[in-house]
Formats: sequence, structure tokens, C-alpha cells
Amino acid sequence: MKILAISDVELPQLQNAEFLQRTYADVELLISCGDMHVEYLDFVSTVLSCPLFYVRGNHDITYHLPPRPGGDNLHGRFVRYKGYWFAGLEGSPRYNRGPVQYSDAEMFAFVLRMMPRLIANRARYGYGVHVFVTHAPPFGVHDLPDDYAHRGFRAFRYLIHWARPQYLLHGHVDTWDRRKPRRTVLGKTTVLNINPYMVVELG
Repeated sequence: MKILAISDVELPQLQNAEFLQRTYADVELLISCGDMHVEYLDFVSTVLSCPLFYVRGNHDITYHLPPRPGGDNLHGRFVRYKGYWFAGLEGSPRYNRGPVQYSDAEMFAFVLRMMPRLIANRARYGYGVHVFVTHAPPFGVHDLPDDYAHRGFRAFRYLIHWARPQYLLHGHVDTWDRRKPRRTVLGKTTVLNINPYMVVELG
């Protein structure tokens, strides 16, 4: 399965229907790792005629109001699509008390609620899910530890260690400096910083 994953930055070329159809005609799923306008998400998914899975970023504070994204919110949920399992957790570390920001303790609580099912899947399939979607990165992986808003969550390290998703996709941290890695392997999990976009192939 080919996935187009996007986050944080709305690119002019992805707002061009002809370019999307020519370049990504074989994409079967659109994933947003957050901080995306609803209209942008709906345009890309409509042009590509594919489902949208998403989590909210720290700036996505109006998704509960119309217009809402026309897709599946993965926050705290498990969704199976074409034989692949997806799950996710929204938000960034708390830095100004915004509604989509969490303390490390709150994120640990979210992870612990999902862990029984993740562990059960791992026992059955060898992995918790195929793709775990987050906005913020794991602590110490692609994050900016000296920038409070852009540090990673320690809870995601715990999740990776015990649940072993095949992939963890995140955004939130810019990738304009090409010297910084966008792909890191932790144990059996490949962590990808997809900001602003990345094509991911499963299977």
C-alpha cells in the first residue's frame, strides 16, 4: 500500500490537482500528522480519491467546529484498512496551555490506555500496529530538546519498546536542514519525520 503522509506546511504543488493526479495517482491513503487546514486535507484526499486518516497537531484547535476534516481521527483509536492496522495520538508537549497540548504524564496515560490492545496485537502479529501516527516525535528522536514546544514525548519511547509498531510517523519538527535525519530505527520500529510530506510504502 502506498501512503502519502503530510503535516505542518501546505505546499503549493499539493494544491494543484493536475500535479497530484500525475504524481500520486497510485496513492491509496492520505495520512495527516497534524497542523493542517481542513480545506487543504479535503482537497488532497478528494483529488486523489482516497481515505484520510489524521491526528490533530497543536495548532488544530478548531477541528470540532464545521468544517471538520472528512476522514478518520486516529487519536486513541485503532483502524484497519486494506489489511493494515493504524492507530495514533494527537498533540504536542504543553507550552502555553493550548487545547491540543499535553504533559508527559497525560501522554503516558493515553499510551497506557492503548497498550493492552497494542500488546495483544504484538503477541498475535509480531507488532502492535503497522503504522502509529503522532504529531510530536518520540523524546530524543528528531526532536528539539532545547525548544520546549518541540521536544519529544518520553511516552512514545515506551510505546515503541513495548508495542513495536512497524512505523511511527510524526511531524511537528521542520526538516529544512537536510543534515538532520528524517528516518531513525528504534528496535523494530522505523520512525519517520514526514514534515512536510513523504510517501511511505507498506508491504
